[in-house]
Amino acid sequence: MSNIESPEGLAVVQAACRELVARSAYCVDQQDYQAFAELFAEDGRLARPGGAWLSGRAEILASYQGRPADRITRHVVGNTVFIDTQAGSAKAVSYLVLWSTSAGEAVEAFGRKANARQVLGEFHDSFVKTEQGWRIAQREAEFIMYKDQ
Repeated sequence: MSNIESPEGLAVVQAACRELVARSAYCVDQQDYQAFAELFAEDGRLARPGGAWLSGRAEILASYQGRPADRITRHVVGNTVFIDTQAGSAKAVSYLVLWSTSAGEAVEAFGRKANARQVLGEFHDSFVKTEQGWRIAQREAEFIMYKDQ
């Protein structure tokens, strides 16, 4: 669904929102939690898998800063499908695969050994156009399935 009249306009909005999805995963994986929080609208909301809702950039930032500093993650995100795209808002679902390890794992020829648990999940995102550009208005992250090696 869209009220954007031109295919070019639709593509611009969706590209900006896809960039937010990809950049959010990158920022978390790089432990740049300040940059991650700034991808959200000032009053943005985030629910991590199995967690309570976090409201506003400050709560989001504090929650992520509380993560173990030695935790290494890599989010592989794709298959973003837009449910609704308007001139000032959009909604999408993206699939993700999450791998993790610890900085304490020895670096070998193929990198560090990953944790046995691999997780497949989804981001349910709402986006909003702000004075600073497109931002995440709300994200609900959920795990769908996992595999222990």
